[in-house]
Amino acid sequence: MPNIKFNYFYRDGGNYKNFNSAVYHNPQNIELSALEALIHSKLIFHHWFYADQWHLPDLYFDTRDNELDHTFHEFESVEYTDEPADDGADTALFINILKNLPSL
Repeated sequence: MPNIKFNYFYRDGGNYKNFNSAVYHNPQNIELSALEALIHSKLIFHHWFYADQWHLPDLYFDTRDNELDHTFHEFESVEYTDEPADDGADTALFINILKNLPSL
């Protein structure tokens, strides 16, 4: 089965966006629907999350306005991919990280 790609972005107060993705090795053949259901159960108001809590890089811009900019990142999608997995990135590990977060 192909790897899994998690797509997300940061949107600042001026609506400028930084996009990123993480590619996870998927030897357990985890279905996208199951992973997406877990992701949605952990999002803040159906869209947002704290990247550091999910062990993902923060995508903040170099300059931040603390009165306008927030600390949330936005979930975009998950998909299968033939891209190589990031070093040490495994879908089962990512699932364990998510399961240990409080449900919202």
